[in-house]
Amino acid sequence: MSWRVVVVTGRCKLEYKLGCLVCRGEQLKKVFLQEIDTLIVESTSVSMTAALLCELVKAKINVLFCDEKHNPHAQLLALHGRHDASGCLRRQLHWREEEKQSVWARIVRLKIERQRQLLEEQSAAQAALLARYESEVLPGDPANREGHAAKVYFNALFGLPFKRGDNTFLNGALNYGYAVLLSAFNREVAANGFLTQLGIAHKNEFNAYNFSCDLMEPFRILVDRFVFLTGQELTPDYKHALSNLLNEQVRVGKERCTVLAAIGAYCRSVFRALDTGDTESIQCYEL
Repeated sequence: MSWRVVVVTGRCKLEYKLGCLVCRGEQLKKVFLQEIDTLIVESTSVSMTAALLCELVKAKINVLFCDEKHNPHAQLLALHGRHDASGCLRRQLHWREEEKQSVWARIVRLKIERQRQLLEEQSAAQAALLARYESEVLPGDPANREGHAAKVYFNALFGLPFKRGDNTFLNGALNYGYAVLLSAFNREVAANGFLTQLGIAHKNEFNAYNFSCDLMEPFRILVDRFVFLTGQELTPDYKHALSNLLNEQVRVGKERCTVLAAIGAYCRSVFRALDTGDTESIQCYEL
């Protein structure tokens, strides 16, 4: 099973040779493709061969490209994630609205539950209010319990002056972590033959990743928790540590596994729930 998160930070040439990613820079380095789960090209001075790009796609390796500010900017995704992708797309187009609303409610409850657990770890009084919001989530979340919970949660975690969207270290760190997390969900959606654009609750016509944004909501708290507990400057080392969250250990059922493995199990359970309507079978991580 692949597990490495490889980050390329300096001027070099990346190419493919005998099953390996070969990095030709100040030093020559090789990594077996079968070991790589995620490749982050952090420098804009990196050149890559077409042969390597094709092999990365064939191996379903998650490839992120960063901009001149070293923030995730683009992702390499295969046009066809699996042999029966057309059948999967027809399934996606025919998911019933009733199932989609029930699944979205389950996702929102899972997200608020993990927000509440993080606040309880910090002995925050607002955890009780989140517990109430969690119990009030209805199919489709018409009362927007998710939005109300998010406001209470972020204010409790980062203070009343904190606002999402401000140009601060906290938002920079959160955005970087969310982008890496989103890329993992994009890869999982595409690998299972579905379109990232067709969301359940996220329906922005300018968002190419609506479905992935739906799915990732309960996992955002992993990034929040890391940033809250380890806040510092947004240095390259800090970004690399954020990227490595994908390899952190969590629990799914009675088993311990990486966040990457948990994402795969969770996504597949959501896809089954959208097919069958059985939202209680959705498997989410526990810390």
